Amino acid sequence: MDGGTEIGWEPYEIALLAGGPRAAVTVAVVALHLLGAVETGPRGTLCAAGPEPEGLGPFEGTVLDCLHEPLTVRELVRHTDVRLALALARIPLAEHGMLGHPWLRPTRGARRHVEFWRERHPLPVVRHGLTDDDTLLAVALHGDAALRLLLPRFALRTGLTDRGAPAGAVRYSLGRGGFPRRRDAYEDPVPGDGGGTGHGDHAGGGSQGGGSD
Repeated sequence: MDGGTEIGWEPYEIALLAGGPRAAVTVAVVALHLLGAVETGPRGTLCAAGPEPEGLGPFEGTVLDCLHEPLTVRELVRHTDVRLALALARIPLAEHGMLGHPWLRPTRGARRHVEFWRERHPLPVVRHGLTDDDTLLAVALHGDAALRLLLPRFALRTGLTDRGAPAGAVRYSLGRGGFPRRRDAYEDPVPGDGGGTGHGDHAGGGSQGGGSD
């Protein structure tokens, strides 16, 4: 899914601003799930399934490459290739003034944009009738709340959400014992050096699915 959104950024980029690296990986995993490119394995792992979808963007492509061996989502976030892909994903955001020093955290303007986007795109009331792009944007902006509403079984089976996490603030928990990501928090675990991701830019829009779980 490399078609962007009406906001002008890819869903994983929006998630990177809204919730940090773990939120961006969460959105990429959901995108691959909606495309049928990943399946759940034993003990909460994920693994690649079937041929690579057409039009897959470089960030999601890197995540999919890493899942040719079963990994939990927490292991995926720590994977060297994913960390590099996150570093590369920051570059255009920083060039547009959305990330600043120190540690390439969201700027005040970026935080205002995220709050505006959340108000303009509130959490859906139901999942029926949503396109895949709608689902990804909801997860990018609303974190666990969107996952519980739109993809409850998948999110629990793969550890994207925590059964015991409280409702309320926007969270990107990545499962039981995971790392809660609140709207005013940001973490920078990604080094700034490294090589390519193994995926180039591909043209193509998001699929018009139903956001099924």
